[in-house]
Amino acid sequence: MTIREELEKREHQIYRTCACFADRTKGRVRQEEKCDLRTEFQRDRDRILHSKSFRRMKHKTQVFLSPGGDHYRTRLTHTLEVAQIGRTIARSLFLNEDLVEAIALGHDLGHTPFGHVGERALSKYTSKPFCHNEQSIRVVEHLEKNGAGLNLTWEVRDGILNHRSACEPATLEGKIVRLSDKIAYVNHDIDDGIRAGILTEEMLPVECTNLLGHSTRDRINTLIHTVVTASHDVEDVVLPKEYQQAFQELRRFMFQDLYTNPVAKSEEVKAERLIGMLYEEFMEHEDWLPAEYQRFIEQGEPKETVICDYIAGMTDNYAIDMAKKIFIPKSWSKE
Repeated sequence: MTIREELEKREHQIYRTCACFADRTKGRVRQEEKCDLRTEFQRDRDRILHSKSFRRMKHKTQVFLSPGGDHYRTRLTHTLEVAQIGRTIARSLFLNEDLVEAIALGHDLGHTPFGHVGERALSKYTSKPFCHNEQSIRVVEHLEKNGAGLNLTWEVRDGILNHRSACEPATLEGKIVRLSDKIAYVNHDIDDGIRAGILTEEMLPVECTNLLGHSTRDRINTLIHTVVTASHDVEDVVLPKEYQQAFQELRRFMFQDLYTNPVAKSEEVKAERLIGMLYEEFMEHEDWLPAEYQRFIEQGEPKETVICDYIAGMTDNYAIDMAKKIFIPKSWSKE
């Protein structure tokens, strides 16, 4: 018996019957020989972790564009916090921690530079709204590895696609990531807002903090414990109504006082214009695209889609540098 087979056997001994077991995956689009050491979900986690799009998240905006301090969250640190919260919940509920981690690490791979403003900017040039969850699937299925994709399992791709509020994941592990994403970003965005001097703990709705906690640490701890307690004896991942209402009210407060705050968002107009200018320039000069993206167009991909792929994959800094290269004239030199 291989180590992988021993791990798969152990899953059936430890996990609840409603868990998603690695040896019962619906599989990959392209069949592959199985690993002797790792389960299928562990392999997916590692593929995402070693991907180029994962590394690029360290220079993509979470809330604050190009923040001056080193301690503000980026898209990468957000992803790691989601994975940590998700693993804790999964372990406590005896669900598949490896599947949760793989989904969490991949859920934001398709995010644009400059956060959600990038989605809004690209949506002006697409037939339907540009959504980062759908782009994350395009990244793992098509864009990574020069068009080969990562060939992830169906369960991981389902969790990545359906991590947004309006979506319904097919597995309990996917539901854990969907909830962990919200727990992470609401609380760490509060923390960043306080660090930036835009918020104070006292500004938060008192009816929410009295129930959820009076610090980022306490709120995360309360929400995790509440989810685990409420979900332990049911085949679902739930947050009780009272806590759900308080959490939703806290989210509404954040949208009003932080996400649309002119101090935090003062540069977004520039970022949106920059992305639009890049899109229009690449539409006119597709030969400026990297060779792999030009190849996608030659293979029949719509040019508009490929240009969105290229821009969405940029980091904040790369997009700014590209704009400088295209739009800022160089000093003339005789040499």
